[in-house]
Amino acid sequence: MKIINQHYVNGQFRLSTGTEKMDIINPSDGSLIGKVVLGNEQDMNAAIIAASAALPSFSQTNREQRMDYLQQLHDALMERLDDLQEATTIEYGATVQRSRWSNQYAAETFLYFKHILKDFSFDRRIGQSTIAMVPIGVTGIMTAWNANSGSISVKLAAAIAAGCTVVIKPSEMSAIQSQVLAECFERAALPAGVINMVHGRGDILGTVLSTHPAVSKILFTGSTVVGKIIARNAADTMKRVTLELSGKSPNIILDDADLNTAIPMAVNAAFMNSGQACIAGTRLLVPEAVLPEVKDILLKTMTTQTVGDPSDERTVIGPMASEKQFDRVQHYIGLGMKEGAELLAGGLGKPDGLQEGFYVKPTIFTGVSNEMTIAQEEIFGPVLSVITYKTEEDAIAIANDTIYGLHAYVSSSDMERAQKVAAQINAGRVAINTIYHDALAPFGGFKQSGLGREGGIYGLEEQLEPKVIIS
Repeated sequence: MKIINQHYVNGQFRLSTGTEKMDIINPSDGSLIGKVVLGNEQDMNAAIIAASAALPSFSQTNREQRMDYLQQLHDALMERLDDLQEATTIEYGATVQRSRWSNQYAAETFLYFKHILKDFSFDRRIGQSTIAMVPIGVTGIMTAWNANSGSISVKLAAAIAAGCTVVIKPSEMSAIQSQVLAECFERAALPAGVINMVHGRGDILGTVLSTHPAVSKILFTGSTVVGKIIARNAADTMKRVTLELSGKSPNIILDDADLNTAIPMAVNAAFMNSGQACIAGTRLLVPEAVLPEVKDILLKTMTTQTVGDPSDERTVIGPMASEKQFDRVQHYIGLGMKEGAELLAGGLGKPDGLQEGFYVKPTIFTGVSNEMTIAQEEIFGPVLSVITYKTEEDAIAIANDTIYGLHAYVSSSDMERAQKVAAQINAGRVAINTIYHDALAPFGGFKQSGLGREGGIYGLEEQLEPKVIIS
């Protein structure tokens, strides 16, 4: 059994001063695999003090030094890639394919920012002024449990590239994965205090981070509900915030799309990461006239969506991350049935032969109206709502009829037409005929899907403040 009772602070591992313990459960079979001792205010304050002490020196490092640090972080993660993948599968329940990709992406993120840094202009001339882009300061990083290493790395890489020191508060549900990451950070041998990590509850440690006057910036990935709390907390000290929040992504299948390509891709977009993804395309908008054909292809595609042991290479959909998340998905499936949606596949309960873990039946509803709860609220599980439309204008209106605007998808055989539709969708990203992730492009949402952007040059600039020197 894994016991995690230390935090990484000021370049070393320190025993937690907290006393609250939390069980770590393997979601694939419900077994107890470890315990984490959660940090308290004292642990978080120590991490903030360490980051504050390291900031004056680290903020003055030059481009070449930071590029070297980013390379060292990449190399350290690559050395532990197998351990990171194993932890992601055992603790979170990610399929081996997903854990392999996500941790490889996390390591490569540091190289992306090294490349960006090479030609980035920190000093710019405008009019009679010199604009100096300076580090924003101590940065608090808070992340969710569904993409632990990648979500931490994209924020950390931007902060290091900018010359900021950081305090990381990962999800307490990702303690094993985060501990391996912390060991990688120690291995990377950056100056003491530049990177700090404290395990603990968001309502305790997150409150300290988002209110502490020494913290200048908050980077958060998680739900819109929690994002609003963080924003309110941060307002009193005028912290800068980047919030990557919830989504309810539409996937518009235009009437000229190749359904045999577009519909299987739409299922993959909805069920990626076992449906536990903020960018999941969970609202499938299809022309009313082709609904019968769409249903047939959906049912055929479902035969390829193998649910099971996430360590099995054949598995496509693993368990939900926790019993709480299993219950949440069951609630929404029941609600969809109650509200009158037609159950095409899946439904309540666990799949046959998978009674021990937190497995759900991948579920598809048809006959869904966009006013239904399952079409408006983020479920965070493998549940797809099929909504029909009559005209292209109707499809765009339905796509935009949501409080969210993180991601969207469009399928069409006419790229010019698809581009015009994409331009009218209120979302931070729109993918046309693909579910590809572009790591160098900015990521973030419109409306209640967030504030600011992370990733690429935009993510770097969010870690900098412009200082004007007039001469």
